[in-house]
Amino acid sequence: MNGFVCLDPRFSTTRRLTRSKPSDAGNALGSCLALPAAAGRKGEGGLRVNGYFKQAEAGGNVGGAPCGKPLITIITAVFNGEKTLEKSILSVLSQSYDNIEYIVVDGGSRDGTIDILKQYEHAIDYWVSQPDAGIYDAWNRGVRLATGDWIAFLGADDAYADNAIAGYVDFIAAHQPGTLEYVSSKVNLIRDAQLLRVVGHAWQWPVFRRYMGVAHVGSMHRRALFEKYGLFDDSYKICGDYELLLRPRDTLGAAFFDAVTVNMEVGGVSDANVRVFDEAARAKILSGKRGALVSHLEKHWAKLKWRMRKYLFK
Repeated sequence: MNGFVCLDPRFSTTRRLTRSKPSDAGNALGSCLALPAAAGRKGEGGLRVNGYFKQAEAGGNVGGAPCGKPLITIITAVFNGEKTLEKSILSVLSQSYDNIEYIVVDGGSRDGTIDILKQYEHAIDYWVSQPDAGIYDAWNRGVRLATGDWIAFLGADDAYADNAIAGYVDFIAAHQPGTLEYVSSKVNLIRDAQLLRVVGHAWQWPVFRRYMGVAHVGSMHRRALFEKYGLFDDSYKICGDYELLLRPRDTLGAAFFDAVTVNMEVGGVSDANVRVFDEAARAKILSGKRGALVSHLEKHWAKLKWRMRKYLFK
């Protein structure tokens, strides 16, 4: 552990820090260690502001494979999330894996969100609060701020299961180095503290080309995936994650971690929103997965089924 310091052994994010700044800031993704000040900024803070950073550890042994200790970046985008954000933060800080970088991008909240971020900024690597153009714009900012080998996105009202990140790292380590670009898992759908169902299955191109069957909140993305295919298209408001994963088509190096990694609250931007069908169809057309006419018909059939469901079960 040469060069690493532990500020607080209680938290996953404060057990392994360094004073050495990452060397890859300024790469093709436009990486940065802090966002430039913008109009409407309400604040920033975290370990980076105090000169502490993260890096992968060379050597080591993870899951029986000599692949070092990869740095995992978790990004949370939030706006007016005072009711649920603390739960999400604590689920990250309580992870057993000790090389986690946590970044929170706030869209300029008007409730108590910023107070919560300040309360935990001793264990958050970097947080910033300023207006953004929606969730994919916020995620793109998070990716630019990330220095991890793998990147995950946790909703502000979702929570990781115990030891989820350690399980992911062991799973990835069991594969040939460099072969994986994307790993998905299972997710518990929760409403009012009650389990509704478990979702998420293995990524398979013939299925994925038809619909988003993987659970994105329970996924890990190798940093190289963004370097190769670019950031999220923030013209999408609901299906930007689907569109990103359509770009590699059947060449995506994907694997399925058969475990529940996240408890996800039902709701959010795509829940009960017909716009999801329009955006998914546009993503398919632009990816070249099928002809525009077929996608157009599929989109409107999906709309019709949704409207019938609303009528029958209202």
